[in-house]
Amino acid sequence: MTEYDTNTDEDDVFETQRARVDDPMRRLFGTYGRENWKPLTVGLTASIFAHILALVPPVVLGSAIDALFGATRTSQSFTLPLVPNAWIPNSSTGQFWFSAGVIAVTFAGSAVSTWIKGWGLNEFAQSIQHQVRVDTYGAMQRLDLGFFADKQTGELMSILNNDVNRLEQFLNGGLFVASMILTTVVGVVGFLVYLNWQLALVTLVTVPVVAVFTHKFVQRIQPMYSEVRSTVGRLNSRLENNLGGIEVIKASNAEEYEFGRVTDTSQEYYDKNWKAIKTRITFFPGLRLTAGIGFVVTYIVGGLWVFTNTAPGPLTGTLSAGAFVTFVFLSQRFIWPLAQFGELINMYQQAVASSERVFGLMDEPSTLAQGDDAEELVVSEGRVTYDDVTFAYEADETILRDVSFDLPGGDTLALVGPTGAGKSTVLKLLLRLYDVDDGSVEVDGQDVRDVTLDSLRRQVGYVSQDTYLFAGTVGDNIRYGAFDASDEDVVAAGKAAQAHEFIEDLKDGYETEVGERGVKLSGGQKQRVGIARVLLQDPDVLILDEATSDVDTETEMRIQESLDELVADRTVLAIAHRLSTVKDADQILVLEDGRVTERGAHDELLEADGVYADLWGVQAGQIDSIPAR
Repeated sequence: MTEYDTNTDEDDVFETQRARVDDPMRRLFGTYGRENWKPLTVGLTASIFAHILALVPPVVLGSAIDALFGATRTSQSFTLPLVPNAWIPNSSTGQFWFSAGVIAVTFAGSAVSTWIKGWGLNEFAQSIQHQVRVDTYGAMQRLDLGFFADKQTGELMSILNNDVNRLEQFLNGGLFVASMILTTVVGVVGFLVYLNWQLALVTLVTVPVVAVFTHKFVQRIQPMYSEVRSTVGRLNSRLENNLGGIEVIKASNAEEYEFGRVTDTSQEYYDKNWKAIKTRITFFPGLRLTAGIGFVVTYIVGGLWVFTNTAPGPLTGTLSAGAFVTFVFLSQRFIWPLAQFGELINMYQQAVASSERVFGLMDEPSTLAQGDDAEELVVSEGRVTYDDVTFAYEADETILRDVSFDLPGGDTLALVGPTGAGKSTVLKLLLRLYDVDDGSVEVDGQDVRDVTLDSLRRQVGYVSQDTYLFAGTVGDNIRYGAFDASDEDVVAAGKAAQAHEFIEDLKDGYETEVGERGVKLSGGQKQRVGIARVLLQDPDVLILDEATSDVDTETEMRIQESLDELVADRTVLAIAHRLSTVKDADQILVLEDGRVTERGAHDELLEADGVYADLWGVQAGQIDSIPAR
C-alpha cells in the first residue's frame, strides 16, 4: 500500500452478520419465492417450452433429409417423434410443406414462449428485489444507533443496492440459464438416445470431465466473490464520505490526499475483482474446449459411420445421413448449455455472497427490541426520572455513572459541563436511542423500556445540535414527523421558531428546495427549521441538545423568548453551550466524566463556587480560564 493506506486488510465489517446466515439461497426461495410462485411458474414453464421447441427443427430436418432428399426416399417414409402418421401427408410435396410448416410453427411458438418467459421471470425477480430491499431497509431502520456507529453509509448502501441488485440478476438471468440447461440437456439427450444410443454415449463422454472441472471452479471462486463484495462496500463508503465532505476537502487543500485514498481503495477492489475475473475467464474457455472436444468426436465417429456405411470400432448397426445431421445440430446445442453451466455457477456464487450480506443485515438483532407486552406511553404530568443510570457504548468504556435526578412535569432541567462529559448521552437515553446498562429512565413512572417506541417518540421531541434536513422543501422538513399538518400549522411553527422571516425571504418561501442535507441553508437557519419541526409535533417532553448552537446571539435571544412561552407547560431537558440561555432553568446539573457533580438553581451554583461558577465566570469574562481543582 502507499502512504494513503486505507487499512484494507481489515476483516469484512459484515463478517459477523454473514457468519450467522445458514443456506441463504434456500431462504431466499423459501421466503420470497413462495410468495411469488405464480410468475415464476409461468416464466419457467414458458422457458422450458421455448427450449423444447428450439430442439424440434433439427429433428424435422433430419427426417426430411432421409425421406425427401435422399436417394432412397419413399412415400410415407417421413415420420416425426410424437406426431401421428395420420397427420403427415402421403405425397413428398405435401411432406415437404408439412415439415416447413412445423419448423415455422416451432419458431413462432418459441418466440411467443420467450416473451412470456421474459414477463414471468422478470416479474418474479423484480418483485423479490423490491421485497428484499424494503425488508432489509425496514430491519436496518429498527437497529439501535450503536450498530450504525460501527458501519459507514457506503457499506450499508452497497448491501441495499449492489447486493440486492445482484440477487435480481440471478433470479432473472440465472433461472433462465438453469431452465435452458435442464431442458436442453434433457431434451437433447432424449433425442440423441432415441436416434442412436451408441453415438449418444460418444457425445456424452465429456460430461464427467465438465462436472469435475466445474467443481474445482466453485471451490476457487466462492471465497473470491465474498472478498469482492466486501471491497465494494469499502469503496462505496470512501466515495460517499468524500462526496459528502467535499467542502472540507477543498478547504483543507486535501484533494491529493483524498485522491490517493480513493485510488488505494479502488485498487483493492480492482485487485480482488480481477483475481476473480481471471479465474472465471480461464474456466469458461476451458469448459468450452472440453465440450467442443465432445462435438468433434461425435462428428468424426458419426461422419465415418455414414461415409463408410460401417459402424466404427465396437459400435454396431447403421446410421442414416439424416440422423447424423440431427446429431450434429443437437450436439452443438448440447455444447452451449455445458458452456453456460459455468456462467450459471458463476452467477449462483455471486448471489450466495450477496444473499449472505443481505440476510446478515436483515437478521441483525436490535438491542432496543420492543416487548410484546409493551404499552402505550401515557403522559399526564410529564415527570422525568433518572434512577442510578449507568451506560457505556463499549463494554470497557463507561460514559455515565449513577446519574440520578427527578424532574417534575412542566419544569426545565439544564445539563452543563465540559465537552465529553456525557450530556448528550443522557438525553438520548430518554428517547431510547440507546438503552441503559443499569438503572432506569422513567416518564410519569413508566420505564421507557416498557413502552412502545412509537408512543415514546411521539411524546418526546428532540432537537439536536446537528440538525439534519432531508432533500425537499422547507415546508416538507418542518412537516416531517407531523405529515398531516396544514400549511397554516407549518407557518405557525416557523414563526414560533423565529424562522418565518428568513423563510419568506427565500426564493420560493416555504416551497424552497433546501438541497441535500439542507446545503442551501446556513447552520442557524437549519437549526430554526429543526426547532419548528419539533414544535409542530407538539410533544409533552422537549429535548434541546444545544439547539441554538449555530445561531447568533440576537437570533438565539429571539428563539429563547419564543421558547419560553412555548415550553411553559412542557417538561424540558436542555443543553446549551451558552449558559445565559439556561440560567433560568428550574434545575441545573453539572456533569463531569459521566457523573453529576453539582446540582441546583443558577444562583445556588454560583454561591457554591464550583465548576458551574467557573464556567459562568469564563463565559461572562470574569476569569480567563477554568482553574484546576
